[in-house]
Amino acid sequence: MHALRIDPDATVTDLNLPAADAQSAIQEHLRADAVDHGIYHRRAVLHIHGNGHNLGLPQNLAAWALASAWRGVPLCPLAGPVVVTGRTESGDVTSLDADLVLHAKAVAHTVRDTLAEWRARPPASNEAAARELLAYAARDVAPRQQ
Repeated sequence: MHALRIDPDATVTDLNLPAADAQSAIQEHLRADAVDHGIYHRRAVLHIHGNGHNLGLPQNLAAWALASAWRGVPLCPLAGPVVVTGRTESGDVTSLDADLVLHAKAVAHTVRDTLAEWRARPPASNEAAARELLAYAARDVAPRQQ
């Protein structure tokens, strides 16, 4: 089953999870005993380290921007690595659709580029930074005009 792991440094890794025991594989990839599930897109599940904030894991801006863009509103910060899988209509975990893979990779690329730009041109505030990232992420997940 095709999935992605998004790391806090905005690196995206393609995963091939076993269909029979995907949850255990996801726990291994997150290095977590507890995994939270975020449904921010009807065809995707974000599997989030269940104790990432309490352990002080670094924020995952790429996963946060992706989830926020899919939902259409700024969400609470996400911490640590995140695994993204597909989701069936009945709520089961499945392979991630190709268009959603492209969304995740585009948003992560944008986050990396934006963070690099901010080293030379820092944003005016945290709020301005969040608005800027969310605007770029919304653009990255918008339907393409043919």
